[in-house]
Amino acid sequence: MCLGIPMRVLETDGFTARCAGRGEERRVNVMLIEEVPEGGWVLVHLDRAVRPLEAEEVEPLNRALDAILLAAKGENVDHLFADLMEKATA
Repeated sequence: MCLGIPMRVLETDGFTARCAGRGEERRVNVMLIEEVPEGGWVLVHLDRAVRPLEAEEVEPLNRALDAILLAAKGENVDHLFADLMEKATA
């Protein structure tokens, strides 16, 4: 399974960007995507920006990643998707 991590661009030189997300910072290759301004978001896989993200995409992606980590430990993940659970019962 391949996972991407949403990360915020802290600074960029057009070739790489220093990005932060999910409690870590790393240098990311941004040469394969359109230019993302400082403060913008990118989806990162294997230290490469795969695509720019809209700000509203970040929280659902982080919730999904949290759910994967909790499910792997056998913990309940329903609270991470309460909004979806409400829609399903309506």
